[in-house]
Amino acid sequence: MKRREPLTNTQLLMTIAIGIFFAMYLAAMVSLKGGFLRFQQIFDLLNDNAYLIIIACALTIVMIGGGINISVGGVIGLTVMACALALNDLQNQSGALGTMEAIGLALGIGLAFGVGQGFLISYLEIQPFIVTLAGMFLSRGLTTILSVNPVKVAHEGFLVVTKTKILLPHLGYIAQNGNQIPGKLEVGAVIALVVVAVLYLMLRFIRLGRNIYAIGGNQQSALMLGINVKRTRFLSYVISGLLSGLAGFVFLMHKPAGNASVAMRSEMDAIAASIIGGTLLTGGVGNVIGTFFGTMILATIQKIIALSPLNESWWQDMASGAMLGFFILLQSVVLSSRENRRARRKDMLKPQKE
Repeated sequence: MKRREPLTNTQLLMTIAIGIFFAMYLAAMVSLKGGFLRFQQIFDLLNDNAYLIIIACALTIVMIGGGINISVGGVIGLTVMACALALNDLQNQSGALGTMEAIGLALGIGLAFGVGQGFLISYLEIQPFIVTLAGMFLSRGLTTILSVNPVKVAHEGFLVVTKTKILLPHLGYIAQNGNQIPGKLEVGAVIALVVVAVLYLMLRFIRLGRNIYAIGGNQQSALMLGINVKRTRFLSYVISGLLSGLAGFVFLMHKPAGNASVAMRSEMDAIAASIIGGTLLTGGVGNVIGTFFGTMILATIQKIIALSPLNESWWQDMASGAMLGFFILLQSVVLSSRENRRARRKDMLKPQKE
């Protein structure tokens, strides 16, 4: 009989995050009822947090490699403002052409920040926190330079795209008047799910993904294995930058307007979602599936509090902080107990001296 392999740290922490999400959601269904009894509530969580799912995955990629990127929120703000202004300048063009040019602009902004920050961190070996902190200030400053006033998108073709919904009739509900209301999923939510799937496959089956795990786990061992550490770290920041630009475009699809405070503090939410999903700040452990459920845990907490009598914003912050602290403590306890068991097992296998 084949011996069953134990779960890796990544798999274990991901499983815990998934289990806690479903337990929390079931508790909300029982206690609050209302919209939590409908599939549309899950779809709404996806629609509202699609951009956060994407940048949380961007953070997961660099955190697995032992880095950090706190500029993602600023890049989203800059992308939203730049694309909003560009779309208004392209009002005379067709919807498809204007939208494609906006997508190109969003990815170009993200790529520029990813390449610039990745080069400074990987090849000049400047601390990631310092470099991405500068990137955050730079992106926020550029956003303000573009416009200090809110900019509402007036491109009719793009607005048609933002109103496009994917209908899921079998996952809808019956209204009080007896009409069948289908489930509705926005295009941005579908993009976020595709990003999660693609990154999961990359980390699991492609050499670049395995190399990111290797340099996050032990950089010296990765060098001894022949892995190009600098190039791998550089590519992880390039991917993170591209995803930040994409997240900005998805945000604009959900809320077609830009202002200087767009996605403010979203980098902190993304880091929290990644940690709750099982990513370690020390690197080498993490999974985008866990990050997805970490984001959904934060979104569910905020929704539960919004439907409760304690619906002030500070209660949401306190609950999110408490949940983050709980997961950090849980990770520490679980991983330390596993290490202790491994150490005891090794001691038992050692030959006893007579």
